[in-house]
Amino acid sequence: MQPVPAPYPKATGTVTDIRKCNHQKKNVMLNKIISFSLKNRLIILPATILLLIAGCWTAWRMEVDVFPDLNAPTVVVMTEAGGMAAEEVERLVTFPIETAVNGATDVRRVRSSSTNGFSVVWVEFDWGTDIYRDRQIVSEKLSTLADDMPDGVGQPTLGPQSSIMGEVMFIGLTADSTSQTDLRTLADWTVRPRLLSTGGVAQVTVMGGDIREYQIQFHPERMRRFGISLTEILNATQQMTRNTNGGVLYEYGNEYIVRGLLSTTEAADMAQAVIKQNSNGQPVVLADVADVRLATKAPRIGLASISGKPGVLLTVTKQPATSTLELTEQLDSTMAALRVSLPADVKVNTQLYRQQSFIDSSISNIQKSLIEGGIFVVLVLFIFLMNARTTFISLLTIPLSLLVSIIALKLMGLTINTMSIGGMAIAIGSLVDDAIVDVENVFKRLRANRQLPENERRPLISVVKEASCEVRMPILNSTLIIVVSFLPLFFLSGLEGRMLVPLGVAFIVSLFASTLVALTLTPVLCSYLLGDQKKELKTPRWVERMKKGYAVLLRKVLHCSRLISVGVAVLFILTLSGFFLIGRSFLPPFNEGSFTINVSTLPGISLDESDSIGRRAEQLLLTIPEVRDVARKTGRAELDEHALGVNTSEMEVPFELQGRSKEEIMNDIRQKLSILSGVNIEIGQPISHRIDAMLSGTRANIAIKVFGTDLNRLYSLGSEIKKAIADVKGIADLNVEQQVERPQLTISPRRQLLARMGITLPEFSQYVRAALAGEVVSQINEGGKTFDLTVKVSDNDRQSIERVKGLLISTADGQHVPLEEVADIRSTSGPNTINRENARRRIVVSANVAGRDMSSVVADIRQRIDTKVKLPQDYHVEYGGQFESEASASRTLLFLSVVSVVVILLLLFFQFRSWRQSVVVLLNLPLALTGGILSLLVTGSVISIPAIIGFISLFGIATRGGMLLVDRYNELRRRGVSPEESVLGGSTDRLLPILMTALTSGLALIPLVIGHDLPGNEIQSPMATVMLGGLFTSTLLNLIVIPVIYLRYCSKTAIGGDE
Repeated sequence: MQPVPAPYPKATGTVTDIRKCNHQKKNVMLNKIISFSLKNRLIILPATILLLIAGCWTAWRMEVDVFPDLNAPTVVVMTEAGGMAAEEVERLVTFPIETAVNGATDVRRVRSSSTNGFSVVWVEFDWGTDIYRDRQIVSEKLSTLADDMPDGVGQPTLGPQSSIMGEVMFIGLTADSTSQTDLRTLADWTVRPRLLSTGGVAQVTVMGGDIREYQIQFHPERMRRFGISLTEILNATQQMTRNTNGGVLYEYGNEYIVRGLLSTTEAADMAQAVIKQNSNGQPVVLADVADVRLATKAPRIGLASISGKPGVLLTVTKQPATSTLELTEQLDSTMAALRVSLPADVKVNTQLYRQQSFIDSSISNIQKSLIEGGIFVVLVLFIFLMNARTTFISLLTIPLSLLVSIIALKLMGLTINTMSIGGMAIAIGSLVDDAIVDVENVFKRLRANRQLPENERRPLISVVKEASCEVRMPILNSTLIIVVSFLPLFFLSGLEGRMLVPLGVAFIVSLFASTLVALTLTPVLCSYLLGDQKKELKTPRWVERMKKGYAVLLRKVLHCSRLISVGVAVLFILTLSGFFLIGRSFLPPFNEGSFTINVSTLPGISLDESDSIGRRAEQLLLTIPEVRDVARKTGRAELDEHALGVNTSEMEVPFELQGRSKEEIMNDIRQKLSILSGVNIEIGQPISHRIDAMLSGTRANIAIKVFGTDLNRLYSLGSEIKKAIADVKGIADLNVEQQVERPQLTISPRRQLLARMGITLPEFSQYVRAALAGEVVSQINEGGKTFDLTVKVSDNDRQSIERVKGLLISTADGQHVPLEEVADIRSTSGPNTINRENARRRIVVSANVAGRDMSSVVADIRQRIDTKVKLPQDYHVEYGGQFESEASASRTLLFLSVVSVVVILLLLFFQFRSWRQSVVVLLNLPLALTGGILSLLVTGSVISIPAIIGFISLFGIATRGGMLLVDRYNELRRRGVSPEESVLGGSTDRLLPILMTALTSGLALIPLVIGHDLPGNEIQSPMATVMLGGLFTSTLLNLIVIPVIYLRYCSKTAIGGDE
């Protein structure tokens, strides 16, 4: 066995040679930093302790959330339209609102949904705009519509400012003996106000139960007998229970406030209100022509159920920039205090959906990965160095860097979330790299210094300083290169930018902090902890044997450059061909611990029938062992932007994994619900569903939007598309929006007959609206609670179409004629919902993806539609969903990755002053890409945006070893060592730091790779998988390929010269 070449010639003085290599001006600043730190050790150490304290305090006070703010700036405009048909809502309410806001500044998309009695318009602004400015713009636009809204239509209302992750808790109320009316009253007037008074709550939506109201139900026959018209009843009851004031009265030196107390809660008192006097001078009161009673508001628009039992469901939405964990604690305290005042039989369930559970499990899992990664780092350091002091010095970089990163996040207004902690988890192995390089070099130089005769030994501080200065440029440049490789993250826009930028910030800041620590604190600690002259600094024997074995191997392959080059090139080409076989997706699926399931049937069915279907679905779900509860909402709540028709039920299904995977449970759910005939099923997760809705307007992975004018033709095309793509592999939950016609009863006035009888059109319109839909004429105050007083025809007189035809309407001469004599009353059909996007009607065919990557599914869908579906003129198809964002982000990252490589090449040239040497170091990139691609193929993963970020990150991390090697070769050649001996000596000299940095960076990623399906690890796991594979291959091949290529192509070039 040939001896290992000495790292540098013994004939030259070590310190002198090191100083000669540090004469360049570009190194002066770094030298000064190191010198300042060593001269002011008693300042550096207290400053470090203060930084640790400040970082811990900041981390303790930081807001914690599941994700960064992912919400696109969106303003929601909601308008209650009092029972109008969808066509009237579209024409009279939605269209004017759309027209008003469409020309607003920075508006990128306007979506709307017009359904029976309700209009929702979503105004989406460009990413990065100020949401409060956007709301002001929309408010100003809407102010011009105040006088244009039809009678009976409420004022357009802006939804509360929240986000797609705003729903933090569902609270269910059920009771054994308390009626559904009293339960809803408790929710509206006791629970909801207390929750709204909690700081950070934006909105509390109440669903289910029966809403109490006072009703005046008139009887047309009795009205004819007494000669009373509907207009007279409305005039008599208008504000009949509202108190009035009589000003102020002064008497006996006192000031009396005069109040007219008209308010009453007694139906008998209200029934005595006088309408008019008859021809005999006798008063006609309400009791003569109507029944006054306490009833429930009709028609009902929504119901709720908790685990199969009717109840009331409250959805709590938080304000932006509010800590979910703190708010959840406050809500729990509020509900605990409220339980005491609720009736004994009322049960409160706050475990139906809690975003806190997802946050806790996510943060816990990623913290676990962080700790486990740190343990791997400790083991690697100790095994290689076999010295507790060097291990401690290197490890101290981790907490310091992470705490600096947390402080930076706080200063930038960001939160601690799975993305920012994920950035730290990915960086944890790299944080010690700079310290390892410095400590290992100091350790080696101190050992060499002690081997000298005592009279020739250099002072401790000088040796530490010079050893640190020797590796300062590779340390700084490697950090800069890694930072450059991460910069493309900051050019991502939209959802992916919002999600991944905090990860990049955490990674880059912690990495910069680790570099600063390596240049300041590490030399100081080395001078204190490694300067004990009584202890011998030894290298472990197995490390020495490994170096000798590596030197023998390297000497054998140094002159096989052609074979090595061809072999590596063939391996890279073969692996690259496999890259195009890997599927693509936008983001990995999350594991939120809860399913969101939509069950919809044909429009036009009654709320009771839809409720029956929802109950059957609930019972089926509760038979699945992993399902804890089911919270169901059928229909919609008042002024709820997530409005659903009465034909749709949305169920929140929290689950706990018990031996089966999430995918297996989803398949079980699909199988059990498949026995429900005539229904469409969509299965997603709370946040994932809302991300899909934000991207495409549909709560599914893929949205195929068909635009046109005729609703029936749109539905026919949608059904045709569904049939064409139904057998595409990987499609699940394929549905067409239920924009089919529902039954309608049209009442068209016969205008000549109206004119002959003296009935004006406004009077006719008022009769139809008030008699059949009901008209709120006043409010009743009952113990601080307010209930509507509504005038409507009696239930018995409107229970069938024939009864409606026989309703009596007053003529100008006081006579009463049947409604069918002055109007055509027909049973027809009309649309149940009209959805629009950018002022065009559209229908959506939606689908989820299961068991296959999204990009290939979308490619097959496009091919099927292009070949099998023929679109009429003026009809067209657009595609929306996560794959659009994936394609856009991939294009951006591809371009920026090329830019990053160019910048990395320039940084390498800045250090080496040699294009050839810079290109040799860049050979690490194909070596790293090879491992990254292989890791995806082996694990069966797909190429997602996080995986692409992992590839780009490898550009910087993988070049570190090559820089250390080439820098060492050049240093030895400056000292007069031959090229071959420089390569042999430099490679063995840098073997230890290269292996240690690679192992700490790689092994720290293993917990993220193994726990890929755990909540919180979903985004980081693809990045970690790619980076782990890339580090493995680049390190192994780096130790062979770089020396061989350098000796062949760079041995004759000038060192640090201009080529």
